[in-house]
Amino acid sequence: MAVRKPIGTITRGTTNPNRLRRIDRFIATQPILRQKSTPIVVDLGFGASPITAVELLARLRKVNSNTHVVGIEIDRERVERGLAVAHEHLHFTHGGFETPLPSGLEDKADIIRAFNVLRQYEESEVSAAWLQMQSRLSLGGILIEGTCDEIGRLASWVTLDKNEPISFTISLRLSGLDLPSKVAERLPKVLIHHNIEGEKIYNFLKALDLAWQSNAGMAAFSAAQRWVSTCKQLVAEGWPLIGDRKRWRLGELTIAWSAVSPN
Repeated sequence: MAVRKPIGTITRGTTNPNRLRRIDRFIATQPILRQKSTPIVVDLGFGASPITAVELLARLRKVNSNTHVVGIEIDRERVERGLAVAHEHLHFTHGGFETPLPSGLEDKADIIRAFNVLRQYEESEVSAAWLQMQSRLSLGGILIEGTCDEIGRLASWVTLDKNEPISFTISLRLSGLDLPSKVAERLPKVLIHHNIEGEKIYNFLKALDLAWQSNAGMAAFSAAQRWVSTCKQLVAEGWPLIGDRKRWRLGELTIAWSAVSPN
């Protein structure tokens, strides 16, 4: 039988230790990790080094010690590097958006993370890639797709279930932050070209900047307190934020997808 070609193209593969710590932290809060006896989490397009998959597993096993992480890469050399550090709970395989899982594991993934992958594609290619990955989710599973800077201080992502996008998250290093809209340079591909006047993401980032500026006095207590006050102001203004101050204190903010989706 002919071997099916992976879906996707080889990307630059740039990665660094701790680059995806903010996303790892978000994934660790997902209920499905506790609901499943043996959750399967995919690090799709892990890059030139397997470090992000190694770190992801270490963090998630603190939540559920039976977690399995599968690193998937379309570049066979990168897969080989991963296999050198593989073990009972850490797996690596060759593939793309079709999200193949190694034999011995369940056929569906509970969480798929695809970070800094679609950034290197055209916006017109995003929907098809999303659908491919969504089709590989278990019941109740989620897809987390987004972008961050090289050292993980600016990050944003879309969270999707099997059917549709459900939320948009930004996570920022607050110390020394001038304006939160700096995250605009690291928006997911589906949003980055829509940060223009008249689009919802533009309006949201503008409101976020204004709230951050109007709460400048709270910086005397801490940058985290300023961010919490900023989020409270956005809620008061009617923005549909999801979550509470526990997440806000980390420099994280999640909003319903409908509030920022492209027109």
